[in-house]
Amino acid sequence: MNIKKLIGVASLLILPFAQTEAQERWHLLPDGSIEWSIDSRIPHEDHIEMSGKRVSVVLRYGVNARGGFELNKSMVWPLLRTIPNNTHASLMRRFDWDPMDLVTVNGRTMTSEKVESIRLKGALTVESSYDAGWYGQCRLIREYMPSAELPALMERYALVNVSKNPISVEIPEVQDKVWTDPSKGVAGAYRIELNVDKKGAFTVAPQDTLFFSASIAGYKQDEPSQKIDVNREMQTRQALVAHWMDNLVLETPDQVINRMFAFSKIRACESIYQTQGGPMHGPGGESYYAAIWANDQAEYINPYFPYTGYDYGCASALNSFRHFARFMNDQWKPIPSSIVAEGLDIWNGVGDRGDAAMIAYGASRYALARGDRQEAEELWPLITWCLEYCHRQLNEGGVVASDTDELENRFPSGKANLCTSSLYYDALLSAACLAHDLHKEGASAYRKQAAQLRTHIENYFGATVEGFDTYRYYDGNDILRSWICIPLTVGIDDRAGQTIQALFSPRLWTENGLLTQAGSETFWDRSTLYALRGVYAVGETEKATDYLHRYSATRLLGEHVPYAIEAWPEGSQRHLSAESGLYGRIITEGLFGIRPTGLRSFSLTPRLPQEWDHMALRHVRAFGQDFDLEVKRLAGGKLAIEVIPAGGKAKRFTLREGGSLQVKL
Repeated sequence: MNIKKLIGVASLLILPFAQTEAQERWHLLPDGSIEWSIDSRIPHEDHIEMSGKRVSVVLRYGVNARGGFELNKSMVWPLLRTIPNNTHASLMRRFDWDPMDLVTVNGRTMTSEKVESIRLKGALTVESSYDAGWYGQCRLIREYMPSAELPALMERYALVNVSKNPISVEIPEVQDKVWTDPSKGVAGAYRIELNVDKKGAFTVAPQDTLFFSASIAGYKQDEPSQKIDVNREMQTRQALVAHWMDNLVLETPDQVINRMFAFSKIRACESIYQTQGGPMHGPGGESYYAAIWANDQAEYINPYFPYTGYDYGCASALNSFRHFARFMNDQWKPIPSSIVAEGLDIWNGVGDRGDAAMIAYGASRYALARGDRQEAEELWPLITWCLEYCHRQLNEGGVVASDTDELENRFPSGKANLCTSSLYYDALLSAACLAHDLHKEGASAYRKQAAQLRTHIENYFGATVEGFDTYRYYDGNDILRSWICIPLTVGIDDRAGQTIQALFSPRLWTENGLLTQAGSETFWDRSTLYALRGVYAVGETEKATDYLHRYSATRLLGEHVPYAIEAWPEGSQRHLSAESGLYGRIITEGLFGIRPTGLRSFSLTPRLPQEWDHMALRHVRAFGQDFDLEVKRLAGGKLAIEVIPAGGKAKRFTLREGGSLQVKL
């Protein structure tokens, strides 16, 4: 197969947010999946990452100019560590192996394939037809997905005889083993097994179907092979996908946003690996596994997990904070940016990125939303240590100094950046709420520090940049930066109007969202996702919804689907997992305006777009509860709010549009 390296075709994957429905390659199906019905727009290639507890796979798939299916399987085994055992030391192999290559029908390999459709919903499903004189007509259905528990990719094939005569099918025995170089493995040689579960000659009657399965699995040299029941493993994976889809369900009149939100839960929740250091959520992208980061995990996705009802996700969040807590110290040295190699090593290659602010922000929001008093008590020392560390880093301007930011010197960030101080501000407010519920001292002190910090943020970062009365990202910055959106997400709205104008100006907003820096070509989805959340938070609902719909249509139904991506040109638009968590937070924290204020309470500021008459979140699993949240439009600029606990009595409120209310469960 000749799948190009995606860095070489990245430009082909970029479509404007303004694309019309007719231009969209994919469409929604009633069963919750999306489908690409193959038309004349071929050849076309794409890639998707899918993950389980012991494996991840990037499927580079496409339809060639002849209409045939092409696939490259990039396998990653995060627990099979390679030398040197650093951030990127997962065993990785790429295979063009196709079990169909040696299958014969009436004595010949199958040719003249025409792919009819490709579907996605936690799995890749391909339907093709074959028409050749010697065997009549056949259909082939392929399914690909990772095992939820085993270190294996599952493949299932259904060969349907749609001709008038029986066909003879021969499947060769395939039980191949590949041994890796023992000098390159932390545990010596690793064993990769490629198996097909059926062999021999079969007669398939007209309208009958022959099923068989295949797998690619990776093991340590002394680890016994697993007897893989592909059907059972696929059922387990499908049940897990259904669990993610059935909790935290978004209902709005916009089906594209609904579906993108549903899909984002798959990518956000699946990328957790059962390492020797406990469950570790990892970004993925054929680079970042069996490791945690202060931004991707602590800041981006951990505050989101409590809402999803996924216990393993919450376990990974708590585990990540426990790992960071190992590095608290009396010398006030910074906590490492990343803990790698299943928890055995660290990465701290660019110094302090503002990691303590990221951890305090994420841990306090997580603890509140989780609603578990015991977990909150455990996290309290980490939160307070990180807050004190930030306090000790305040410069003469009263904002937090750091060596760099989460972009790690890709772009300048000065000696103190807007992002770090904004996260610290939010963490102080959350910690004050948590202190109150845990009966700890410090709540009033944290609120006072937050008020002072807000003033310092305004005085230090507030500036006119390229004609907009917004923020400079650091002292000396005179070029617009995408992270000017950060204050909006933490309730700092002093410069909201001009900041939003700057974000959506031609200097920053492009067909692919926000440029990292005006005048560059680089975009990172994370800043676009933060910006959309922030624009909702300050009440620019119509603008936020318009751009959210366009963004969602492009990422879900366009040329590169179906998840939020990391960046371009770096990383070839990888489907890093935490970005999907950030998409989810646009809905929970932006559209619905949920802000945790206690272990059983939150403030609610719903932003119902004018074209919608209702919206709802079903089975919100935060604050130790399972509840529905409904918002409906009333006459006279008012909203009807219902909070409906599972098996309990609904709480009803009437709220003016743009207003907030406090909810106690």
